[in-house]
Amino acid sequence: MAGTGYFTSVEDVTAKLAGTGYLASAAVATTVFLADALGKPLLIEGPAGVGKTELAKAVAEASGSRLVRLQCYEGVDESRALYEWNHAKQLLRITAGKDETWDEARNDIFGEEFLLARPLLTAIKGDEPTVLLIDETDKADVEIEGLLLEVLGDFQITVPELGTITAGRKPFVVLTSNATRELSEALRRRCLFLHIDFPDAALEQRIVRLKVPGVDDALAASVIKVITALRAMELRKAPSVAETIDWARTLLALGADSLGEDVVRASLGVILKHQEDVVKADARLELGKVLDS
Repeated sequence: MAGTGYFTSVEDVTAKLAGTGYLASAAVATTVFLADALGKPLLIEGPAGVGKTELAKAVAEASGSRLVRLQCYEGVDESRALYEWNHAKQLLRITAGKDETWDEARNDIFGEEFLLARPLLTAIKGDEPTVLLIDETDKADVEIEGLLLEVLGDFQITVPELGTITAGRKPFVVLTSNATRELSEALRRRCLFLHIDFPDAALEQRIVRLKVPGVDDALAASVIKVITALRAMELRKAPSVAETIDWARTLLALGADSLGEDVVRASLGVILKHQEDVVKADARLELGKVLDS
């Protein structure tokens, strides 16, 4: 099955993603283009908050596709990922046809009218452009990977009562992982791989200026310097890009046109989410040195 054909070149990816507000690096744009051209699932790994999920959303918006999302968690099973039968509706149907034989009723109640499609089946059955996001794959149990191998290998799903359902239009598939556990080699082989780390200072400053238009270059540069210093402290949770943007918006709301000790200390709770991190930053952050660097 050919690729999805959403993009014509790496430059096209860069331009279309930028049109959605997602500033992609050359590596990101190239890998997205190749996943699209080759029709391969894209596995994106990296720390929380670097824009893995946002990239999938941006691809959907840029390509005019619907976004179908499977949010993974410990204990997610086939009924939540694939499909389940609407038992209440089946029971009503059986009750309404009480004079029917079981064979007559069975042929009816196991039809598509009684099937509740979950994200994987929804994406496979659809005939419109679709981006399938399998988010935080590493949080699911290992057993769910066998299910993903069938879906991502042949883009088909078998429902015993209905037969095999094959995708007429292949979705663009994105899997994300925070690398809290190692994904299987079999699953990795099905995918193109992309690692997204925190952006470099120049790119993150561009992101802040794009997302928070009221912040000038000098304040944006100061924000990025402090965020970079905090990420170097081995905190329990380093500030994400989303938290960088939130902090820039916070500074605007406070009317701050520069970073001083008081405003930084007072607003650390916007970018740090654990008290031990706030205490560590409060003790170790040498604001003068950071801003002069």
